[in-house]
Amino acid sequence: MRHHAWTTAMPGVFVLLWSTGFIGAKFGLPYAEPFTFLALRFIVVIALLTVVVLASKAVWPRNPRLIAHLAVSGILVHAIYLGGVFGAIRHGVPAGLVALVAGLQPLLTAAVVGPLLGERVGGRQWLGLGLGLIGVAMVLSTRLTGVRFDGFGWDGMSFAVAALLAITGGTLYQKRFCTGMDLRTGTLVQYLAALAVSLPVAMAFETMEIRWTLPFVLALGWLVLVLSLGAISLLMTLIRLGEAAKVASFFYLVPPVTAVLAFALFGEALTPLALAGMAATAVGVALVVQRPSVRSCDSAAAAGRSRTGRPAPG
Repeated sequence: MRHHAWTTAMPGVFVLLWSTGFIGAKFGLPYAEPFTFLALRFIVVIALLTVVVLASKAVWPRNPRLIAHLAVSGILVHAIYLGGVFGAIRHGVPAGLVALVAGLQPLLTAAVVGPLLGERVGGRQWLGLGLGLIGVAMVLSTRLTGVRFDGFGWDGMSFAVAALLAITGGTLYQKRFCTGMDLRTGTLVQYLAALAVSLPVAMAFETMEIRWTLPFVLALGWLVLVLSLGAISLLMTLIRLGEAAKVASFFYLVPPVTAVLAFALFGEALTPLALAGMAATAVGVALVVQRPSVRSCDSAAAAGRSRTGRPAPG
């Protein structure tokens, strides 16, 4: 019973924790450059995970191919996605606009899950995905009013687009190749790979200077414990348990929840249009995840064999 309740609550907890990432970045980035911040974050996470792995005697992956897959997934989900988000904000792109770009992930995921994972996206899901996108745009349009779009260039937007492609590709890659990993050692391998990318970038292109202020320390601690350990573990578990399109649809809820957090922490007003957009987003996600309307091609074929005794046509 408890396990079922936790499984039911897991998506909501994930969305809430993941939404705090933009808040943590807003607090921490004024005191460190993006990849310097990420490298330090990864070092602390690796140290903590190493203690957990040794204390629990977790099993290390022995298959070189699985280790390589974990490394690729870690670079996409941690190094490139987070580097893209942090880099975009650092280059002056409004956090709301970065969230809007990342909010395209569910549609991008749905467009490619068929060829890559053999999942079929039904009409109801496409409707939900589209409604979710409209809701995200409604929420963020109220936050972008008056923003000077000439305050940043293509370099900043390229970071945001890289983040979108990385989180989309990373979740799909994780679902395709890494679902059999031990969550403790597998995540550790992923962060080691992410550090191997982010640290050289920081050394080559940044000063690596850090202003050790209380806001920076608090932001670092939050991003390490709540995001890098908590939210990422939930994401990997959700990917293991559900279809890629369903998991991706939860990201539609991140910008609205971020807007609520910004209202609570920074006093940013929520207009009626923003509230309507949140409602549209919630309905869109419900259409995607309410019923198992997405079936893999393998499952459909198996169902056909069970009914007729012969392979399903097609």
